[in-house]
Amino acid sequence: MSTLILKNAALLITMDEERRQIEQGGLLVRDNVIERVGPSSELPQEADRVIDASGMVVLPGLVNTHHHLYQTLTRALPAVQDVELFDWLVTLYPLWAELTAEAVYVSTQIGLAELMLSGCTTVNDHLYIYPNDVTLDAEIRAAQELGIRFHPCRGSMSLGKSRGGLPPDRVVQSEEEIMADCRRVVDAYHDPNPYSMCRIVIAPCSPFSVSEELMRQSAVWARQRGLTLHTHVAETLDEEKFCLQKVGLRPIEYMEKLGWVGEDVWYAHAIYLSEEEIELLAETGTGVAHCPTSNMRLGSGIAPIREMLDRGVKVGLAVDGSASNDSSHMLAEARMAMLLQRVQKGAGALSAREALEMATLGGAAVLGRDDIGSLAPGKAADFIAISLERLEYAGAIHDPLGALLFCRPVNVDLSVINGRVVVERGRIVGFDLERAIARQNELSQEMLKRAAHA
Repeated sequence: MSTLILKNAALLITMDEERRQIEQGGLLVRDNVIERVGPSSELPQEADRVIDASGMVVLPGLVNTHHHLYQTLTRALPAVQDVELFDWLVTLYPLWAELTAEAVYVSTQIGLAELMLSGCTTVNDHLYIYPNDVTLDAEIRAAQELGIRFHPCRGSMSLGKSRGGLPPDRVVQSEEEIMADCRRVVDAYHDPNPYSMCRIVIAPCSPFSVSEELMRQSAVWARQRGLTLHTHVAETLDEEKFCLQKVGLRPIEYMEKLGWVGEDVWYAHAIYLSEEEIELLAETGTGVAHCPTSNMRLGSGIAPIREMLDRGVKVGLAVDGSASNDSSHMLAEARMAMLLQRVQKGAGALSAREALEMATLGGAAVLGRDDIGSLAPGKAADFIAISLERLEYAGAIHDPLGALLFCRPVNVDLSVINGRVVVERGRIVGFDLERAIARQNELSQEMLKRAAHA
């Protein structure tokens, strides 16, 4: 059994039940699990590896509850810089139809690397488009190689234009194809055990791209196997209009009718909710992935996060797709979440601590995990450290927690995932980032050229 000690942290933010903040704090890790947390003077002084965190703030690894990693290939495209969601999707679907397995693999590497350097240690990703030779396996391989905790979604689209949906027919699959591949990836990769590094999520894309039959079938099948469920809900007024015209129900009402509420379900966005719908989410334990930057980028609206938190809804943070956010930085997302609520509700609407709680404990709860999200004995050894001795924090060291969000978001100096050091001195250990960037840019340009001639 291997041991690791981190000691002398200027401030260790535990997010434990007492929300302790420990000056000159540290922790003892045995294999991949935290064994002790407290003042450094009270911990053992010898281990297989000792990390001196002097001058650093240490906190639990951040949890990203919704992403589309393949979209790192189509960031900042001029054609979609100034359009709202439905037009954005209609423009991008033909480009994404040119995806390949290699493109998904490399774009996953890029997105995960960006997330890891921003402090993220657990990632949910929603891959819902499977053209050409694309499978979920490519994403999972990239995550395994980088060493990040991963909740990949076997997403799906079955409702093409010819059946009244939004996506073109050539990028959707039949219900039979989708369910067969769900069975395959769950059998091959899903690990339900504590400290699992890979859990498969069943995730039909959205009400406007998936049939009612698939939504029902997916929920029944997933629950028989103890899997979690995820989809986009209540993101735009266009979606609300679509649902009202198609099924005569608001998006949340439609989800309830389909059996898509409960402790095992979470929605991306959830912007347009009534008071009764917020109460429904709270009563049923249904979670929400809050995507503030994407919601601003697409002009979708401001989610009622303050109201959800006050009613006890599980809320995690998410950077969302890299073509609707154009970055994958979890600290930046927490900062945006804090500031966006204040735009609408005043300076006291959401504190820095609450935003960080959403990024840690909140994300863990949304993903259905009780083994991550805080630094406490028995929790997975997922933690990050950021030096306070930097330009961005000059004059702010009196409140390291506040500095993380009120000052300019930075990358981490250290990240440990499952007891393994994956980021050291601000660089990902054992990963050729420059090579991945170069190949990503080549694949992006090749994909756009193919789409132009399709």
